[in-house]
Amino acid sequence: MAPSREDLFEALARVEDPDLHKDLVTLGMVKAVDMDGDRARITIELTTPACPMKERIRADIVREVAAVALKRGCRSPDVAVEFTAQVRSATTARGGSPLPGVAHVVAVGAGKGGVGKSSVSVNLAVGLARLGAKVGLLDGDIYGPSLPTMLGLESLQGAVSGDKLVPFEVHGIKAITIGKLVDPDKALIWRGPMAHGAFKQLATQTLWGTLDYLIVDLPPGTGDVPLTLAQLLPLSGAVIVCTPQRVAQDDARRAVRMFQQLNVEVLGVVENMSHFVGDDGKEYDLFGKGGAQTMAASMELPFLGSIPISMELRHNADSGTPLANWSGSPVLAQALDGVATRVASEISIRNARGALVQPTLSVVGAQKG
Repeated sequence: MAPSREDLFEALARVEDPDLHKDLVTLGMVKAVDMDGDRARITIELTTPACPMKERIRADIVREVAAVALKRGCRSPDVAVEFTAQVRSATTARGGSPLPGVAHVVAVGAGKGGVGKSSVSVNLAVGLARLGAKVGLLDGDIYGPSLPTMLGLESLQGAVSGDKLVPFEVHGIKAITIGKLVDPDKALIWRGPMAHGAFKQLATQTLWGTLDYLIVDLPPGTGDVPLTLAQLLPLSGAVIVCTPQRVAQDDARRAVRMFQQLNVEVLGVVENMSHFVGDDGKEYDLFGKGGAQTMAASMELPFLGSIPISMELRHNADSGTPLANWSGSPVLAQALDGVATRVASEISIRNARGALVQPTLSVVGAQKG
């Protein structure tokens, strides 16, 4: 005798999502349960295609089905678990979102320039897309846009549809940047209101379509664009990029405090340029590996992972070929995948507990805070 569907649901009610700490039935993640002879077919809908816990969930399901079968005096069936994914949107404030097709907007910021914020933004976006998500990338660095080079957009022509900008579709993502709308050799000498207007146009007048994640590469510091972003879009959270040395940590702390003052969830800290591995295989801590991780711990923030100094990473950024970061060094690919999956997990965790609600604020109020 094989277990019944009811037996299978009993087993699934004992399996917890390791990140969300609730069982699969309560979370509404069980989408199909069928018995076909001695084979159980179970479909689980994850909260992100970037879930790093698939195999653990699969193993827990097999274990609990076997336990229920034993309790019922049944022969344990073969268990086939299929995973699908549906990124669940955050709750927005009254009035809705200007980007109704975008489930989550994630800012990538830093307290200072030169820490690799744009590199992290690009590889986070491409990494999430490689894991199956629909991803957009907005170059919010109005004064120093890097995406035309890092995405290889130089030879591509921009397009409009009606009064909307058509994003570039490259490397599995959609992307838009002010760098393709102005003379590339022209210095962008803009006052705050001009930067505010440019960012608003890029964000809200682009045909993003349906996205699981929109990654926003912010300019360094705590100026007009982060304030505009927090006021304009329902931010699911911010990722802070920091290099290991103390001076970078000090500025990263200011960026963290800015987002906290704006009531924006800080998803965690990425340590970029963490270390360098030489041709001899030896690891060199040029900037003091672990400094950003220590800072994250001291501020009670999640540590999202470390990315090494890599000649591949630099070459692929200069060449506009970010996907090549996954076809060379497995160490680099693993580091980038680790950051992407951890960011997706943090969003799912906070969304499940109802933390992702767009704050109601004004720029003036934020400046006073």
